[in-house]
Amino acid sequence: MKMELRKTFQFEAAHLLPHLPESHKCRRLHGHSFKVEIAVVGACDPKLGWVMDYAEMSDAFRPLWDQLDHRYLNDVLGLENPTSENIAAWIWEHLRPKMPLLAEVVVAETCTARCVYRGPDS
Repeated sequence: MKMELRKTFQFEAAHLLPHLPESHKCRRLHGHSFKVEIAVVGACDPKLGWVMDYAEMSDAFRPLWDQLDHRYLNDVLGLENPTSENIAAWIWEHLRPKMPLLAEVVVAETCTARCVYRGPDS
């Protein structure tokens, strides 16, 4: 039986998008309450009754949260241009080695704007 698990995390951070024209509002320093949802897909273990422990998902994300929460994202190595797309790919790159069942990373920077990343081969 194949299942999909999702877990949501939140972090607060500031950034600016350095490649935009000076007149664009996102070129100016601003912040967001980012929400990140990670999804794993895999077979449900018949004995345990789950794909993986949600606590494992939290443990895998925690070091990334520590680098992102209440930070200036432009200073994070690999996030010099911290668009939602680049943040999602950065999270994927750092989580995938610890979570081989990772299927999707969603980054929402507002209640109405989010990016979905399903890996480099999606």
